[in-house]
Amino acid sequence: MRGSSVPGEKRIRGNPLEFHLRLFATVLREAGYRGRAMCSKLGLLADLGLWLKREGLVPKSHLEEHLLAAFVKHKQRIQQMHRGDSKTLQQFLAHLRKQGVVSDQKLIPDQSPLAGILGHYEQHLFSERRLGSATIFNYVSFARKFLVERFSEGSFLLKEIKASDISDFVLRHGRDMSVGTAQIMTTAFRSFFRYLFQKGELQANLAACVPTVADRRLSTVPKYVTPEEVERVLKACNCNTAIGRRDYAMLLLLARLGLRAGEIVALQLEDINWRAGEILIRGKGMLHDRMPLPADVGEALASYLRQDRPACPTRRVFVCTRAPRRSFVRSCTVSTIVRRALVRAGLDPPAKGAHLFRHSLATSLLRSGATIEEIGEVLRHRDPSTTEIYAKVDFDGLRSLAHPWPIGGAQ
Repeated sequence: MRGSSVPGEKRIRGNPLEFHLRLFATVLREAGYRGRAMCSKLGLLADLGLWLKREGLVPKSHLEEHLLAAFVKHKQRIQQMHRGDSKTLQQFLAHLRKQGVVSDQKLIPDQSPLAGILGHYEQHLFSERRLGSATIFNYVSFARKFLVERFSEGSFLLKEIKASDISDFVLRHGRDMSVGTAQIMTTAFRSFFRYLFQKGELQANLAACVPTVADRRLSTVPKYVTPEEVERVLKACNCNTAIGRRDYAMLLLLARLGLRAGEIVALQLEDINWRAGEILIRGKGMLHDRMPLPADVGEALASYLRQDRPACPTRRVFVCTRAPRRSFVRSCTVSTIVRRALVRAGLDPPAKGAHLFRHSLATSLLRSGATIEEIGEVLRHRDPSTTEIYAKVDFDGLRSLAHPWPIGGAQ
């Protein structure tokens, strides 16, 4: 271990944390850190080792959050604290805990009535409703916000909740939300108050008292781009770079299969069946579907996986190109990639998220003669009414149903 070469070798050699710094350097290298980034991180930790020695705080088992905070204050006092240093210290502490050098942080469980009811509700959503993690997070977050606001003063007594409390909350907060977010909030409240009634926490089912949010879904035409514009976006990808090849594969999945952003993030290596030419889609509500893998999509995925996907522990297909090498955490990353691709292609559609390609695929299929039912199968809609909105973009079909406008006035 001592003979291995790491960035900043002179500062590490003889340091009180030398052994652990060399191990951590290996971890950083495996996570994709190189050159200056490695030197910066290891240099900071070498300073930490020297500071611990001066303060008489070696051995390493004394290294906990309060000591890191004291070290940070020391660095700030001498004006040597830089952006990202706090993250590095937390990374190193997590590494020492994983190695068993530092004991795990002992968390005091929240045993409050609020935490208890929300914990049981979360378990209900997962085990009985079988909802996805994102949906559970949203439902529990809205329930927590309501309860905290309702019982900010006084005792936590669920039976004191009135219908007016719910309607007042929805009206107060709904005006600052998009229509979609407000609808999620009211759906979450119906689920939560129905659960409380079933568990005997409420004397009446207040789910029926939750106001409805007007659904304007059918009032507008879906935002889409033409097939020619889709190809223009794809051609604008620079497939001579690793990032370009990764983004091209993701955009093809959106354009050819109409995947949702979350489904691309969730895609795993074993979901691609190369022999059968199929791909497993981990859809909404933890439902899985198999879809045929188009030839151009398969070629783009294979090119990315062979040339560009870095070695990392995650089984997710798409990972960050910068260290630390890990899978995408949120769906919004895919939408960001779409927005950048639209800019490269010189397009400025009214909608710029990942769903734009899903709408565009449905619109293209409809204009090619596909039925609403067939489009629903491609998009994996469970409810046929979800697909009905695309009938509005069939302008030729709608013209055939329209009556001619009367010419001339009646006497």
